Amino acid sequence: MNNSIGKLFLIPTTLGENEPLEVLPIKVKQTIERLDTFIVENEKTARRFIKKIAPEKSQPSLKIFHLNKFTDEAELPTFLYPCLNGFNVGLLSEAGCPGIADPGADIVKIAHEKSIKVVPLVGPSSILLALMASGMNGQSFAFNGYLPIDKGERKSEIKRLERLSFDQNQSQIFIETPYRNNKMLEDLTSILENNTNVCVACDITLTSEFIKTQTANQWKKNKVDLHKRPTIFIIHKN
Repeated sequence: MNNSIGKLFLIPTTLGENEPLEVLPIKVKQTIERLDTFIVENEKTARRFIKKIAPEKSQPSLKIFHLNKFTDEAELPTFLYPCLNGFNVGLLSEAGCPGIADPGADIVKIAHEKSIKVVPLVGPSSILLALMASGMNGQSFAFNGYLPIDKGERKSEIKRLERLSFDQNQSQIFIETPYRNNKMLEDLTSILENNTNVCVACDITLTSEFIKTQTANQWKKNKVDLHKRPTIFIIHKN
């Protein structure tokens, strides 16, 4: 055991069922091989990912803490006790990068409060990859998470984001529950002004990847099936 404080490693995962080392640097594999304690959203998928990227690693020896909507907030500081005892801990995202549209941000905040060094590892972020490929403003942008479900509230929010985009020259990024993606695109084409640009980026890094930017009016004429496909939406009104 190391008598000094351990580190918290932020470990990205793949965005789908592709081979880990196709999209992740070797540093991620090397880090996982050296860790025995992980904070994860879903133990089953986390163990499957660990086995895939580090098949020689002993699964029974792993200590797993669960971080999801059922976790008692009072438990969170205890997940970092191993760090305070000199051991390194890995925070594993369910998809993409920990802390970005991800509950791991709560653990990172506690780590800083306890003077635990936080080490982010390089990996895919669907939000940034979509923005990179959109042709929109990478100097000024905002991620808005999920939009309201209520029809009236959603319409108001879409119009608000469109105005904000125009007033501040700022690209507005958001997501939707995958089974409601097609309805989201329909709403965008009916609510946005015809010349407002819309980027649809789905299945990023997968063989079925689809990324296209065109006006709301053009999307009315060119349909795409987004049902149950992880998708990032970006709008920008010039």
